[in-house]
Amino acid sequence: MKFSYKFSNLLGTVYQEGNLLFSADGNSVISPVGNRITIYDLKNNKSSTLPIESRYNYNALDLSPNGCTLIAINEAGDAHMISLVSQTIVHKYRFKRKVSVVKFSPDGKYFAVCKENKVFVFKAPGPFTGQYNSFIMERVFHGTFDETTCIDWSHDSKMLAVGSKDKSTKLYPMEKWQNFSMYTLGSHTDVIVGCFFEKNNFDLTTISRNGQTCVWECSMEAKNLIPLTSAPPKKKQRKNDELEEDDVDSAKIIEHTEDEISHALTEMNIDNDGAKEKNDKLYYKRLAKHYLGDDVRKENKNAVVTSAAYHRETKILVIGFSTGAFVIHELPELNLIHSLTISDQQISAISLNNTGDWIALGCSGLGQLLVWEWQSETYVMKQQGHSNNMSCIAFSTDGQLLTTGGEDGKVKLWNINSGFCYVTFHEHTCAISDVAFSGNRKFVVSASLDGTVRAYDVIRYRNFRTFTTPRPIQLACVAVDSSGEFVAAGGQDVFEIFLWSVKLGRLLEILAGHEGPVASIAFSPSVTSTVLASASWDKTLRIWDAIEKGSAHETINLTTDGLCVAFKPNGEEVAVATLNGQISTFNVRNANQIASIEGRNDLGSGVSDTNLIGAKKILQAKAFTSICYSANGECLLAGGQSKNVCIYNVNEGIIIKKFEITQNRSFDAVDDFINRRKMTTYGNIDLVEERDEGEGGNVKLRLPGVRKGDMAARSFKPEVRVFSLQFSPTGQMWAAATTEGLLIYSLNVGLVFDPWDLQIGVTPATVRKAISSEDHTNALIMAMKINETNLIQEVIEHIPYKDVELTVSSLSEQYVERLLRIVANFLDNSRHLEYYLHWIECIFTIHGPSIKPQQNLPAILALQKSLTRKYEQLSKLCDHNKYTLDYIIKLGEINSKSETVQVENDESDENENLFNSDVEM
Repeated sequence: MKFSYKFSNLLGTVYQEGNLLFSADGNSVISPVGNRITIYDLKNNKSSTLPIESRYNYNALDLSPNGCTLIAINEAGDAHMISLVSQTIVHKYRFKRKVSVVKFSPDGKYFAVCKENKVFVFKAPGPFTGQYNSFIMERVFHGTFDETTCIDWSHDSKMLAVGSKDKSTKLYPMEKWQNFSMYTLGSHTDVIVGCFFEKNNFDLTTISRNGQTCVWECSMEAKNLIPLTSAPPKKKQRKNDELEEDDVDSAKIIEHTEDEISHALTEMNIDNDGAKEKNDKLYYKRLAKHYLGDDVRKENKNAVVTSAAYHRETKILVIGFSTGAFVIHELPELNLIHSLTISDQQISAISLNNTGDWIALGCSGLGQLLVWEWQSETYVMKQQGHSNNMSCIAFSTDGQLLTTGGEDGKVKLWNINSGFCYVTFHEHTCAISDVAFSGNRKFVVSASLDGTVRAYDVIRYRNFRTFTTPRPIQLACVAVDSSGEFVAAGGQDVFEIFLWSVKLGRLLEILAGHEGPVASIAFSPSVTSTVLASASWDKTLRIWDAIEKGSAHETINLTTDGLCVAFKPNGEEVAVATLNGQISTFNVRNANQIASIEGRNDLGSGVSDTNLIGAKKILQAKAFTSICYSANGECLLAGGQSKNVCIYNVNEGIIIKKFEITQNRSFDAVDDFINRRKMTTYGNIDLVEERDEGEGGNVKLRLPGVRKGDMAARSFKPEVRVFSLQFSPTGQMWAAATTEGLLIYSLNVGLVFDPWDLQIGVTPATVRKAISSEDHTNALIMAMKINETNLIQEVIEHIPYKDVELTVSSLSEQYVERLLRIVANFLDNSRHLEYYLHWIECIFTIHGPSIKPQQNLPAILALQKSLTRKYEQLSKLCDHNKYTLDYIIKLGEINSKSETVQVENDESDENENLFNSDVEM
């Protein structure tokens, strides 16, 4: 099995902080999700996360006008110039302070960055400037007395408008002009939130935090700006009455023509009458002052404007408030078009696409991202992650769906292919402790601390069963047997296991025996077995067969408290993780220990900023809280109270690979050692209480004993944790529920050269030679030995349709098993659907009895997943075409009938005319 798993997607976190962007074509939304960036393709209904990771959360983004370059700046001021073509970081720059906003100029030649009370303008590398060096500074603008908050470029990229916390808006020229240097616009009584230029002129609209909106009219256009030349000024000429005969020759004066005199007077700003003209200075006149949000303030007096966006072509202004409401106005009269409330949290970011039809809204408090089409008043996209930590996950049996449970009491279903959550269940009233999929993929069960287990129908999206206990109990874990008929849940405050029937909805059995909280339970995945394993804090692992033997069980003593239990896919072995950082595996039938893994040192210490003990002592308290077998049962995936996820070989008991899920220093306990610069004579500087203003301020102390994060703390910095792990049944990916969100790691087969039984003389050249000589079987065997995806696909697609059956019958059993996985992968990505279906039919018809289901289960599940996905895609298309054809046929029948009636009417009219003419004759 390969272990080249790479990060592929981030689910569950759709927006955290910063600004939102639309792509150049307006069909995708770019959203910062912590220290990563996710692109939501609204046209194809798919999300993808860039394989780029920063050391801190991103808070300022902007996209170049051509849509190829993305500037992303994090909280620490580290700027990354990202190429969206190659999806890599091409340049880096450190501002060393927090940056509030970054903005590209409309012509793509520059981008401006606001840091503290300064504005830095850099040349943008690319074809517009002919400059390919990174971050070449062009101008630096000063003048604001407080931090800058917003920025906007004029339509011709000649002027910058910068809003500030000093309640003013500054206008800066990109070039030096004779009649314009810097201009200040006041008239506001609160912090400037937005400033926007008009399309073809320098007219400006400014918006402050209290809703005041000022519309400004500029006195001149861009063509009237006079460049400031470096030539020395000319000498002033004296008037004619002051000229003396000794100084000037009268004959030479007479020789000057009237045109030359007029030109000279124009250069001196003197008209023909001798009057001096005044230079046209740029100035602004306030046309109107509006107070927006009065309707919003009627409901909440504390409502303030938190974000704003403007579309120049359609003159649409969108303003978001701290109450979750947003309003749409039309400039310059500010006519109210629409108002809507989407939540009770503040709207942190607003963006409009290139046509002005779609509005993207982000709420950082809820982690919510919406795309609203304001003309039809419909949602284009509505996504929201768990508002608190994601505590548990579970894959469906075919690997297409994923369910998550959070501490906010919600259960969500995710589509792995699209990356979107398509249904959310809100029935639980307390935190979700565990979730599980049924074997037939028809329903999901969830256990909660509210004392109930609920079953949800995946097809109809409803809660069709609610299982309760005889007395209120906090349930810590849940499991469903392979047949989907029985559900079991373990108690946290009452040390019992409850068994229900899904069909009847009744409690069948109460399994007593544990003397501590039941931490984890699992049913055997074998179809012929109903064995249940449970791990508890009483240092025991118990194996039950409640369906056949009732409360009879076998007890296995552990060294310390049991935290998590998992079955091998064949159901013959069970693994349990304990509090001392060990993972032990036992045989289910005879309860003998098979192997032991010592994994505490692999977790890493993860020292928090507020820890008073060293890394060595912290490491002694680490343990795995979630384990899972791989699809073939050879390896174990383990994670817990750290940023590391480990893959172990079960039989050898050694670590194969370690994954570091995040490098985000915005989380706590990421580093293994405390930075020496934080250590002072009085201890860690993070333990010193700091207050900025008044009673509040930035207090970093937390409540004692709080590990998941104190939400009441004024400086909230959660610790990085892996709450749950799950391998996909197909073996192609695994998922981890972490503090950062739901991370998906998948295999990229094309990037790894992993030959199988390779021999001398087996090369791509010999494979292609065999193809040209029509030796299809030999060519396929050699290509499978080289194990290059493109080469195997080339060989398979060169085999004629009529020779497929003969080629498959010539292969041995070991080649057929590998071919099954290959064809399942090609079916998912190829358009030759019927051709590969013929391959699958031949494989199962000829070699079906010899294929071992348990050994080839990942390949069979991958094949089922591909077939299901193709069926879903084609069924929608076929239904649409069917109804369209029915409509066309019906329309044709109606038209033919109307034409027939028309012809008959015409014929009757002609006959009548002939009859009348005969009568007249």
